[in-house]
Amino acid sequence: MRNKITIVGAGNVGATAAHWIAAKELANVVLIDVLEGVPQGKGLDLLEAMPVEKRDSFVLGTNDYADTANSDIVVITAGIARKPGMSRDDLLNTNYKIMQDVIAKVVANSPNCILIVVSNPLDAMAQAAYKLSKFSRNRVIGMAGVLDSARFRCFLAMELGVSMRDVDAMVLGGHGDDMVPLVRYATVAGIKVET
Repeated sequence: MRNKITIVGAGNVGATAAHWIAAKELANVVLIDVLEGVPQGKGLDLLEAMPVEKRDSFVLGTNDYADTANSDIVVITAGIARKPGMSRDDLLNTNYKIMQDVIAKVVANSPNCILIVVSNPLDAMAQAAYKLSKFSRNRVIGMAGVLDSARFRCFLAMELGVSMRDVDAMVLGGHGDDMVPLVRYATVAGIKVET
């Protein structure tokens, strides 16, 4: 039986995550959102693309947390997005309230899942998910580190005119204005970028 991954939030990040998971046949996908019709439409589009891509993942769009029951992994992308001039921290109070609601429903339906938090401000929302879920720390993951490091690798490759596959680099710190790209450890095909 194939694993089940639920994605909470059918916006750009959630729908893109659902697409990649289904296209790689990593799991069956449940895409859930509070907006009526949005996850259903996006889920159906992805499901109908599976035969064309010769893939066999099942994708369901829903507004009902009962459909998410017994998920192995739950990816949380829900929350309001930043508007021009807003910092990630400006989202804290509103997105915390959303996180409270989401975590209560996720834990009730998938008490053994692993949480991957993508909502902003990411570090605070990952901590909130950890505290609210009462899961062990190895079951609540914030995904900023890999995202920020991937962005850094991409920018280095573009600037240097090299393949992204050849670039190794990392970013430390919180997902926001205080993150630190470690240029002195960045390499291209094993050769240091900074000399």
